[in-house]
Order: sequence, then structure tokens, then C-alpha cells
Amino acid sequence: MTNNLSKIGAEVLTIEAAALTALAESLGTPFEEAVNLLAKVQGRVVVSGMGKSGHIARKIAATMASTGTPAQFVHPGEASHGDLGMITKSDVCIMLSNSGETAELADEIAHAKRFKIPLIAITKNADSALAKAANVALVLPDQPEACGIGMAPTTSTTMQLALGDALSVALMRLHGFDRDSFLVNHPGGKLGAQLLKVESIMHTGAALPVVAEDTAMSGALLEMTAKGFGVAAVVADGQLLGIITDGDLRRNMDGLMDHTAGSVATMGPSTVTPEMLASEALGIMNRRTISALMVVDRAGALKGLVHIHDILRAGVV
Repeated sequence: MTNNLSKIGAEVLTIEAAALTALAESLGTPFEEAVNLLAKVQGRVVVSGMGKSGHIARKIAATMASTGTPAQFVHPGEASHGDLGMITKSDVCIMLSNSGETAELADEIAHAKRFKIPLIAITKNADSALAKAANVALVLPDQPEACGIGMAPTTSTTMQLALGDALSVALMRLHGFDRDSFLVNHPGGKLGAQLLKVESIMHTGAALPVVAEDTAMSGALLEMTAKGFGVAAVVADGQLLGIITDGDLRRNMDGLMDHTAGSVATMGPSTVTPEMLASEALGIMNRRTISALMVVDRAGALKGLVHIHDILRAGVV
């Protein structure tokens, strides 16, 4: 029985994979027209669909919104009861309907036509009312549903979803949406943590433990204790020369107070830049078994300090 179930699952995936291949091969001028139309939107991309197509429409809107294209989902049923006001002349509409004859979309289609709002259709039926009303019709290839009885939306919704991803990614490329832009829209959770930069969590200014090369070790110890990081940066004219750590103190315990900060410090220490990902900084700390790194710019000027506790508190693992 288990083997039979696995075969059924594999069959479904094979059918849907074949449909996606057919969809990829069918893309052409209409897809390019749709992307160019969406790229020029002054307002928002309004995505709409009913039933299973509605669930896919919500996901497409969410994907676009998180990747640099302002978008929102409007439910066709709610649109007929006041939510048409969410669709403005500055927007572009994407409507999903496998048959292209979904009755609940009628009011939205009429609204788009009345106010000359550009409309992109995603449908399987090129001769449908939705396709004929659209400025651009993205027609899905005629592929069998994976359910076996040809009725449950399976292959068709998979193609809708994939086509929405294709539109979103194409818009990302056109807009130059990069990792920094992605972080702005994903400040929380694992994604935000993994994209967090050192400059966002580093300590700066008066919080930095800084001493000169000729500072007596008594003064260096006071600075290390006062700032609470267990380290001190040895700096000359704003440039980082070295760092004093607990290990340096232990190695120079004999006659420590007779030394200067410069003679005790480890010169040319490992550093990171403000633009480096916090996850990369954590990797350096783990490899070198250290708990803090000095942050310098490309010219070697001291800009801050990042501690492993700061990185872990931010959720970077």
C-alpha cells in the first residue's frame, strides 16, 4: 500500500512538472508585455481570484509585495460590496480564473474597463470573457489536472503559482531589487536575521573601549573594565593597530603593569567591515574561538565593535 501511495505522489509531481515545462516553453511576447505593464504601475498591483485561484492570488500579491512591487489582494466577493474602492486608476489588475468565466470577477472586470485600469488575465481559456477583456492575457497551456478525475484544481493552480513567481522575479530584476532591499521588507524572523549587517548591531562612539599604544596597562585595564566587552582597541589617528584580549593579559601576566597597551596587544587582529553580514562575522568568531571583533572601514579606521552576544540576540545562528 505504501508503495502504491508513493507511486501516486510521484505521478502527481510528474504531471505537474510536465505542465511547468510546457508553461515555460509557452512564455513569449504576452509575458514580456505583462511584466512591462506591471513595471510601470504608479499605484499597486491588485491581484484577485475566486476559490483556489483566490488562494494563489493572495500568494502572488504577497510575493510581489515582499520583492519590491507594491501589491494587494482584493476578494471578488468583497469587491462587489465596497472594496472596488481599493482599485484606483493608478493600479494594474491581475485576475486569475482557470475557466476565465468566474462570475464573481464580473464587477471587477467592469470596474477596470470603466476606469481604464490595465488588466492582466491568467487563465486557461483564451476565448473566455476574462481573456477578451484583458489588456494582456497569459494563457496557461492545456495540461491535465493531477487529481485523476480532471476536476480538482491541482496542475492549473500549480501553473498559476509558478507564473506569479515568474512575474515577481522578472520585476525584481527590472527594479534592481537586491539583498539590502529584501532585508527592508523582511526585518523579522530567520530571513531578516540572516541578512542582518554588522553595522546594524555594532557598538560605536563612546561605547568603544579605545586606548593609545603608549597607554599604561593600568589605564587599559580600566578602559576594558568600564566598557564591559573584555577587550580594548589600540588606535592611532583613528586607525586600528591592535586589540587587547583576556588571552593577551594572561600571556603577559608577569610584570603586566610595567607594560604599555601597544606591547601587550595582538597587532593586526581579525576584523570585519560594517557592510559584512552578521552571520559571516559569527562564522569568523566561531572559527577563531573569539567573542568580539573590531569593525573597520576599508581604510582600516575603527568604526565599531560587534560582540557575539549581540549577534545571537539578533537571532543569527
